[in-house]
Formats: sequence, structure tokens, C-alpha cells
Amino acid sequence: MYKTKSLFDLNNSIAGEYLEKYEYPWEALPEIKNIIRELIEKLDKNEYEEVKKDVWVHKTAKIHPTADLNGPAIIGPESEVRPSAYIRGNAIIGKGCVIGNSCEVKNAIIFDKSQVPHFNYVGDAILGYHAHMGAGSIISNLKSDGKDVTIRDGEVKIETHLRKFGAIIGDNAEIGCNSVLNPGTVIGKNSNVYPLARVRGLVPENSIYKDEDNVVEKK
Repeated sequence: MYKTKSLFDLNNSIAGEYLEKYEYPWEALPEIKNIIRELIEKLDKNEYEEVKKDVWVHKTAKIHPTADLNGPAIIGPESEVRPSAYIRGNAIIGKGCVIGNSCEVKNAIIFDKSQVPHFNYVGDAILGYHAHMGAGSIISNLKSDGKDVTIRDGEVKIETHLRKFGAIIGDNAEIGCNSVLNPGTVIGKNSNVYPLARVRGLVPENSIYKDEDNVVEKK
């Protein structure tokens, strides 16, 4: 359930062939910069243009003039980066994505058709195909004590050996408005998180997360 191929259809990201190398998706987080640099070499330069140093944008993407783009980054076809969005770097934004007003993205892979549309923070994270973050939902990527992030599945703890690790959100997952995904959260594919929820650990696929003690299977 934690494994890369259980969470994502890797055909839906330009980074799919690289993610396939990692049994667990968080293992790719420290390598995102290197993945981007390799992908840049393979881009069709007739379709992409370098709008700023190491920032490659597909010619069909829409970038608002007030958006702040920093490299290395790739923004795919038909994607939209809206007013005052901040791409801090080390970001892969797929095809048909939305990065909304005042959103911040840093060290992240965002699969095709994924939406981060309103006042969101996405740091040290991977969002699957057609994943959606509701307005004001936040990915927290650093523990308050600064120690390495662990993933909790009941009494089981998985050591990631990462100081910064936000969340892994599977394909078609829906994150409710103003919810917070704590460091090391893994949301299974096709799952929903209620608005205002505080999430830590694993949410199984095809589930509805209402609160820590109320996670139910989708019918």
C-alpha cells in the first residue's frame, strides 16, 4: 500500500520512468532536482521554452505575469499557473495541472491533471494523477523538533531518514478544504479527506478520512 506502483499509474507523469526505480515514493524526494535536470535534456525544445534559467514551460501552458517561477522546474502542456503562485524550484508540474493563486510549490512532483488551486502549500511531496487539494489545505513538511520523519501505520513505524518529507497523495485522491497533512502522511489512491481534518500516517486507498478515529471504507 505504501509502494510507488500501488499509489500511482506512472504513465501519467513525465517523471514516471524515474519514479519506477523507487520501491517507495518518498525515496525519490531527495533526487527530484537530478530527475528534472535529466528530463530537461530530453524535452522537445520545439514544444518547450526556457522562460528563465532552468525553468522550462510548454508553449501551451498559461503562466500569469505575477507568478514567480524558479528553477529547476518543468511545467507541462495545458497547465495553468495563476496569479501570485510561487514555484520555489525542484518542481515537476504535469499536463493539464492547476497551480492556483498564492500557492507555493517546492521540491514536488505533480502528476497530470492534478490541481492545487487555492492558497495551498505543497513541499517535499508527490501528488498523483487527478489529485485535488481543496482551498487552504496545507502539506506540512518539517516536524517541530526537526527530527527525521517517520510514517505511522497503527503501531508500525517506517523510518524514512528524511528530515523534510511532506505527503504522498495517490491518484484521484481528494483533500478537503483547510485540512493539514502532517509530515510523513500517505493518502491512498481514490481516497477522500474531510475538510478541516488533521492527518498523520497512512490513509488506505478507497477510504474516507473523517478524523483520526473515523476512517471508513468507500462503498
